[in-house]
Amino acid sequence: MATHDLIIRGGHVYDGTGQAPVEADIAVDGGRITAIGPISGKGREEIDAKGQIVTPGVVDIHTHYDGQVTWGDRLTPSSLHGVTTAVMGNCGVGFAPCREGDHDRLIRLMEGVEDIPFPVLAEGLPWNWESFPDYLDSLSGRAFDVDFAAQLPHAALRVYVMGKRGADREEASEDDITKMAALAKQAVEAGALGFSTSRTLNHRTSDGQPTPTLTASETELTGIAMALKAAGRGVLQFVSDFNDPEKEAAMLRRIVERSGRPLSVSLAQSNVAPEGWRALLAAVEQAAGEGLPLRAQVCGRPVGVLLGLELTLNPFSACPLYQSIKDEPFEARLAALRDPDFRARLLADEPASDNPFVRAVLRNFGQMFVLGDPPDYEPTAEKTLSAIAAARGVTPEEAALDLMLEGDGRGMLYFPFLNYAQGSLDPSYEMLKSAHTVPGLSDGGAHVGMICDGSFPTSMLTHWTRDRTRGERFPIEWIVKRQCRDTAEAVGLLDRGLIAPGYRADLNVIDYDNLTLHAPEVAHDLPAGGRRLFQRASGYTATLVAGRVISRDGEPTGARPGRLVRGPRAAPVEAVAAE
Repeated sequence: MATHDLIIRGGHVYDGTGQAPVEADIAVDGGRITAIGPISGKGREEIDAKGQIVTPGVVDIHTHYDGQVTWGDRLTPSSLHGVTTAVMGNCGVGFAPCREGDHDRLIRLMEGVEDIPFPVLAEGLPWNWESFPDYLDSLSGRAFDVDFAAQLPHAALRVYVMGKRGADREEASEDDITKMAALAKQAVEAGALGFSTSRTLNHRTSDGQPTPTLTASETELTGIAMALKAAGRGVLQFVSDFNDPEKEAAMLRRIVERSGRPLSVSLAQSNVAPEGWRALLAAVEQAAGEGLPLRAQVCGRPVGVLLGLELTLNPFSACPLYQSIKDEPFEARLAALRDPDFRARLLADEPASDNPFVRAVLRNFGQMFVLGDPPDYEPTAEKTLSAIAAARGVTPEEAALDLMLEGDGRGMLYFPFLNYAQGSLDPSYEMLKSAHTVPGLSDGGAHVGMICDGSFPTSMLTHWTRDRTRGERFPIEWIVKRQCRDTAEAVGLLDRGLIAPGYRADLNVIDYDNLTLHAPEVAHDLPAGGRRLFQRASGYTATLVAGRVISRDGEPTGARPGRLVRGPRAAPVEAVAAE
């Protein structure tokens, strides 16, 4: 007779504390871990983990599934990479609160900031809400493969209170701030995990307008943060260009000092100021060292744009001749690009664009790479398009076109625009090892035609603990702690991220030696036939959410134990008693 719902047998258990692994069995009952060690009983279901590693599920605190959760029930690609809890609503963008007349405004903002096409969102979003509590209610009765939590987005809040004035970035009045604060308090009391905002020029609507929150004053931000203080809950998430890092870091510190709420800020190395991240990290570390709940979100590989003939951009996107065929069916475009006459004219064409990002990226062949399969996220200089072209005796443009035409036109190029200014991931290593950072910035669910970083959790394990050859690595137990327990603690989800009695049975059984991240591919599975980048991994023997297996060997089981997580979660009673 079975004595447990499920038992995982004989795996090397990395429990999320950062301690060395132990070989043990894990018993699961009622969605919780009930025992660890030699377990003599039997399970209704058993998983043989001998020779494999067992970890807590990954808690990804920086995703953008705000639209996808309204039309789908699988948070892919994140759930393919060991993620068992995803936090969405980052960067100040989302869809609630929203009046009916502002639907298109918020869609254009999400389209521009997160590269999710207007038709996808227009067809997929049911808009069966107005307030943020309404939005949560619309999601709370549904089942998903993994758990997820929502944050209140500043842009939606600002437009809801201020209308066109908010969208046009006018300064908020005292009355505006009072109204926004009241709605923020209402949102976190209804279950929002926190509040997010953006102050970067990289975040624009699809028609080029800056995000409504770009110039929001410290008074406005503090007023909203104080509402979270009044509610006694909620985290703050912040992204900025940090053009004046000392001034802006000081502002963040004052907000945290006054509100007492935990705040995380995005941190990465830019090509423009390759050493600029150090000053911001130092400010974060100083504040955190003095007891303030301030930390930076960092990522373990470059943030890079993927370029290809199926994707949003490629090196010829801004050429007038390519523009003449860009709306043709894929096969028709390939036929044109293979035609010798058209090819010669395209290679002689000049890009015509006023977009600074397009100008900086699309012909920067000295910083552009072939991605490869498996992908190489720390490529060396001889793998640039410029070096490949020189070795072939052709122009970089010819090499780029030839490489993209490989694989029936599905070849991809890779342009790392953050965390790779000096051609290595040493800056990422330094950011990751800080005690006052947490892994984040995967943007799962977003940038569907240019970026596929929802796979960060897999590359964190493979690259940083096993495969890196160009510098220092981290122990497995350290990486597991960072992206399971540390991220959970950063957002107040204290009931997960550890393998211990009483904790949620969100678990991964991983064939570590054979864990492999595969090259991104294109899927057409969004509403309105929308396209998105999709990335798989092999080596995940099983992923469990609340004790139920949601995937085996990378294939979904159909189980949907995941739910909306409303608000923070306390540590299990068993764990508190043990301490």
